[in-house]
This record gives sequence, C-alpha cells and structure tokens, in this order.
Amino acid sequence: MNVGIIGSGTMGSGIAQVAATADCHVKLYDTNQTALNKAKVTLEKILNRLIEKGRINVEEKNRIQSNITYVDSLKDLSDSNLTIEAIIENLEIKKKVFSELESYVSNDCIIASNTSSLSIASIAASLKNSERCVGIHFFNPAPLMKLVEVVPAIQTSEKVLEKSIQIISDWKKIVAVAKDTPGFIVNRVARPFYGESLRIYEEGIADFATIDWSLKTLGGFRMGPFELMDFIGNDVNYTVTETVFSAFYFDPRYKPAFTQKRFSEAGYLGRKTGKGYYDYTEGATKPTPKEDSVLAEKIFNRVLIMLINEAADALFLNIASAEDIDNAMAKGVNYPKGLLAWADEIGIDKCVAALDRLYNEYHEDRYRCSPLLRKMDREHKTFF
Repeated sequence: MNVGIIGSGTMGSGIAQVAATADCHVKLYDTNQTALNKAKVTLEKILNRLIEKGRINVEEKNRIQSNITYVDSLKDLSDSNLTIEAIIENLEIKKKVFSELESYVSNDCIIASNTSSLSIASIAASLKNSERCVGIHFFNPAPLMKLVEVVPAIQTSEKVLEKSIQIISDWKKIVAVAKDTPGFIVNRVARPFYGESLRIYEEGIADFATIDWSLKTLGGFRMGPFELMDFIGNDVNYTVTETVFSAFYFDPRYKPAFTQKRFSEAGYLGRKTGKGYYDYTEGATKPTPKEDSVLAEKIFNRVLIMLINEAADALFLNIASAEDIDNAMAKGVNYPKGLLAWADEIGIDKCVAALDRLYNEYHEDRYRCSPLLRKMDREHKTFF
C-alpha cells in the first residue's frame, strides 16, 4: 500500500514511522528540505533507541527506513492509496493543499486530515470529490499512542470510512469513531482537566503543584494538568480551548482561562521555552505541593466530576459510543480508566448530586448536569 504523508514535523514523521512499520510504502512530503533532513535524522535516532531497548533488530530498522522516501513535491504523492495531512492547524492552508493534492492523486485515493479540532466537512468541501475525505487523528507521539480517532464528515462515503477503519486497525491501532464536532472525542472531553484546574487555581483554592499532586495521587493520572499543559505547550493548549469554545458558540463549559492566556502572551509556553507553570531552567527547583488530603480530595472530585459530565454529554449528543469514548480517554490521553466506567464506579446518583452542588454554588451554566446523567439517575441505570 502506498501512503503519502503531508508535513514532516513531529506528528507527520510519527505517522510515517507507523505506516512504514506496517510495511506500507511511505512518501513523506514537505516543502522545507531542512525539515525533511531533520525528520530523517530523528527517525534514525528513534530506531537506534528501539534497537538498544531490544524492541527491534537492525534488519527491522533497515526495513522501516527503506519503506520511507522523503519528497518535496506534492506531485510525488500521485501513486498514493491514502494521504494523511499533518500540517499547521489553519483551515485555509489545509483546504489549499487538499485542492492541489486532488489534482495529482487517483480518484480512489483517500485524502485524510490529522486535524485535532477543525471541521472535516469544511476541509472536505475543498475537494471536487468530497466523499473521499475523512479525519484520521493520531495522538502524539504517534508510534506510541494506541488510539486513533477516525472522523467521517457528512460528505464521507461509507466505503471510505470502512476502508479507513480497516487500514488503521491493520496498523495495530485502536480506532474510535467520532462525529465531526469540535474537538471530536478527546480534545472535547478533556477540556475540564485543564479548564477546571485553572478555575480552581484562579479561585485561590490551591497552587499549580498542589492541584497536580492531588490529581496524580488520588486520581492516578500520569501527569497533573499544569505539568501536561507545560508539556503540550500553553500556546497549543490555549488555542485548542479557544477553538472549541468558539466552535460551540461560546458555551461557558469551554470558556478559556485568563491565566493560560496571560502565560501564553508572556511566552511562558512550558518545557519548550524553559518556563511555564513551572521553571524548567537548569538548577530550578519544583515547588512543593501542600499535601493536605482533605484539600486534595476536594480538588480531585471537582475535576473528575466535570470530566465525567463532559463524557456523558458527548454520549448524549451521539459524538461516539460509550465504548469509544472510554477507549479514547484511556488510550488517547492515558487516563487511568474510562470516564463513563468511572461514573458507574462512583454511582450516577453521586455524580448528579455533585454537579448540582456546584451549580447551586455558582449558578453558572458551566456546571449544568448532562441530561443523560440526570435521566440515568432517575431510571437507576449504568453506562456498562
């Protein structure tokens, strides 16, 4: 199978590695020759590390490398059966690239976007044959993260959807099918992990280190929200939040935080700039959290209940199945367990009561309980 990857950045290169490992013939395209050279050098280092860890041998390394060709012309992707775009999150630029690409590839070539939050329908509209377009959203780092969201636009044909699911499954990834709505599954459902944590900080309830400690210690999350935002980049995370907020017609549940906006404006983007919510410069010491179990439980319960509410609402609005929503959060962002299964464990009645307490305290629509949770409480049902 011939696969074309557009964009040789971290994500594009990662997807190329995944496809090449699955024995596809991959052409990695970029207009920037320096970027292509960097991608080639980076892959060499990654594969050498895998050899050192005993994950692959030299023959496997050579096979993967031989499956990737680095090209600087879109015309070189003309023999592709599947193309995946992984460039800047700018709708107009993506549409321009897709329109040009369509003139080179065959009529049955699937043209996919790796966008994390833009409308697949809008991207598909740039094509003469929009039925061939689909969202195939990998998570970073693509070779390690098991989940891939497959997102059909309203134009996407059933044949293209089924073929896309089959290809990604053959690449040994877990597929979650999501409706073409802002943030799809993961970037929508995960918003409270960041947003509610920022809100807790802005209310003066706890500092960054204490909030992170609470969610890691009680919740079992691998990284706290502020550590994770620093890892992702405050500019990137803020932009996704702002995009989702705007796309949902300014629903207060997705309202961005001034704290993150100011950190972005100050250039405190996280690890990549050496400073974010934490200081990453050499010799800097990380602040000590306030290890108060009562406070920690209050923080953890508040963030978790908001995540559960968001997951329930995604199910209520048919964004994805309950299984795909839980798989997406466990495999896409490494949550300790699926949020809907977590709700069953806590008890739906307790989830509803906790949300009602927050709403009664703040009287903000941000804390409205999902109609599905309330209905399930009345009918004494569980998600699984």
